[in-house]
Amino acid sequence: MSIELKKNCKYALLVPTSMGTRLTPVNGQPVHSSDTFVLRASSAETNVASVASYLGLPVKVLTTFVKGSPFARFIKDNLASRHMDYEGPDVDKGGPWGYRHQINIADSGYGSRGPRVDNDRAGEVGRTLNVKDFDLDRIFGEEGVQIVHLSGLIGALSPNTGQFCLELARAAKKYGTRISFDLNFRATFWKNREKELKEIFTEIASLSDILVGNEEDFQLCLGIEGPEAGGKDLAAKIDSFKVMINRVKESYPNASVFGTTLREVVHTNHHLWGAIMAEGDNWHVVEPRDIHVLDRIGGGDGFVGGMLYAILKGWEPEKWVQFGWATGALATTLITDYCEPADEDQVWSIWAGNARVKR
Repeated sequence: MSIELKKNCKYALLVPTSMGTRLTPVNGQPVHSSDTFVLRASSAETNVASVASYLGLPVKVLTTFVKGSPFARFIKDNLASRHMDYEGPDVDKGGPWGYRHQINIADSGYGSRGPRVDNDRAGEVGRTLNVKDFDLDRIFGEEGVQIVHLSGLIGALSPNTGQFCLELARAAKKYGTRISFDLNFRATFWKNREKELKEIFTEIASLSDILVGNEEDFQLCLGIEGPEAGGKDLAAKIDSFKVMINRVKESYPNASVFGTTLREVVHTNHHLWGAIMAEGDNWHVVEPRDIHVLDRIGGGDGFVGGMLYAILKGWEPEKWVQFGWATGALATTLITDYCEPADEDQVWSIWAGNARVKR
């Protein structure tokens, strides 16, 4: 089967997001023993969109910025360097205890020492995202969008962002834009907000064409009954995911594509990396394969980004999961949180296991 996409659109992919920065120690060192850090702009949703933008498809980002902030300037320049259009208000900082862009402080780990992540989201300007600041009829009706990708991270960030994502999904449905939704459950975001967020996530999922998430995501975000424990081996994980998705299909018949990654950590720099995707009644499984990891953050987003790119290109479904697997693997070899493919051939070489020099 294929996903029919809207024609004559200005944008192939649209993502709402809260942009932030990541501080990473150099040489794989832990945060507490480092005095030299690299600063990068990042967000889960733009990490997904980078596959399409680097490979030449038009991408747009909806977000908010802190007015007059040098970090806002840094982020805007980063988005432009990733070939992404962006739109969103500049919000007054409100003094030294006001708004700012969130900071993700994360080392990469090394060998037997796993990576550690500390999120500092106090005063995060992205929490102010408001549908009133965007003309959705212009964006979806006049400019046109083929796929909008929503993440549970931005959906659960604040009451404003939850409503914003819901209105985006409704507008997308109205104008024939396909909807991709990565559930991305985070317990700290959902604490004391379970009823509110479950209602929002349920409606977005009911409108979505593509749903991404693991068993926990579907159970905790949507209340889908989980399968019986099937053990920890990868074959059991694949079987239990199939059971789960068959249940999801009954509750969310609008969705036709479901996907998740499969990861087993041998050590920080050696993973077994796989993926599973359902399209219609067909299952496509990439059995976990060895990959070498420089920095694991962004691998899952790279998978989703590659899968969406393949769908946008109109390829056969078995290539959707293959390309996504390879862009996810590529992302883990880079020091950015997002995938930066040079071209499609580089991605297909990773899929083929060809790491020979190309001259």
